[in-house]
Amino acid sequence: MNQEAAHSRGWQIFEVVVGIPFLAGIGLQFGLPIPFPSTRLMSIIVSVGVMLALAGVILVVLARREFAKHAQPTDPGFATHKIITTGVFSFSRNPLYLGGILFLIGIALVFRITWALILLIPAAAACHIILIVPEEKYLAARFGGQYLEYLATVRCWIGRK
Repeated sequence: MNQEAAHSRGWQIFEVVVGIPFLAGIGLQFGLPIPFPSTRLMSIIVSVGVMLALAGVILVVLARREFAKHAQPTDPGFATHKIITTGVFSFSRNPLYLGGILFLIGIALVFRITWALILLIPAAAACHIILIVPEEKYLAARFGGQYLEYLATVRCWIGRK
């Protein structure tokens, strides 16, 4: 990991902070199952899950393309040299995290993994505290007013201000 990066510890990545709770949710669902509510709406819930998973994949692909277009690393363990405000970054400061969480919610809905849905709530909060807050401090320190202007126009997760 690079000393000039937002994160200096190898575990400070989405796959650990959000992925481990999701996997724990799968394990808990087998060991201490919480039944998914049976409902006539199950086909709609599964359809929503598929759409969320697909939207998540699309967001991640588009964000990675934007990073590649600007020759910037996607790993927060490496220093960045430019703020990306185009493409999906014009409506989310964290489209990779948003896409990953949408994908996991979608998978949990499709496969009726109640525990995973429950554990994604604190996992998303941990993502914000452990990953996003330090990244935003790093970017504000590195890019100053340029980044503060971006903060003033684009929301952390989704939407413009």
